[in-house]
Amino acid sequence: MEMTMIGWLHQLGTLEFWKALLEGFGGLGPIAPVILAMVESFFPPLPLIAIVALNVAAHGGLLGFVYSWAGVMLGGTVMFLLWRRVARRSAKLQKAEQWVSRFDTASLFMLSLLPFTPSSFMHFAFGISDFDEKRYLITMLLGKGVMVAMMALFGQSLVSAMKNPFYLVLAIAIWAGMYFASKHFCKKHEID
Repeated sequence: MEMTMIGWLHQLGTLEFWKALLEGFGGLGPIAPVILAMVESFFPPLPLIAIVALNVAAHGGLLGFVYSWAGVMLGGTVMFLLWRRVARRSAKLQKAEQWVSRFDTASLFMLSLLPFTPSSFMHFAFGISDFDEKRYLITMLLGKGVMVAMMALFGQSLVSAMKNPFYLVLAIAIWAGMYFASKHFCKKHEID
């Protein structure tokens, strides 16, 4: 049983596993990569950067970006609207509401732009707050677009690295830059 679990987890980290998954949904066209990116909003432990890189590897830079962005936006919108509609205001949720009250549109854009910030918490916190719904959704659309574009560039760099090692260095630099910018922003805004 333990070896099976370790083997399964190892498989999740391989490009072949994800390509086989996408090929299994081949007849669905763009639905499979969009749903794959969308699921990350509901199940945060999924590595979005790996999903975007896979979509780019399977569909090319432009379509991989579009499918990933569409999935991230659909998932984020569904989660935000779900929390907005079903969460009841209570004293227990007041801390999240106070956290949201410190954000202006520029800070929300930066928060949604950075891939290592907890987007599921972001959708929850802004969903239960009085933050303007239209402003949230438009800002998230733009921020997530830039984030997915950076991830698509990372994925394209990984694909290109097979031909030229310079692109591997570029991919690592992009990844490190996104990571450190996210950590700095999270620390500044007290996001755990």
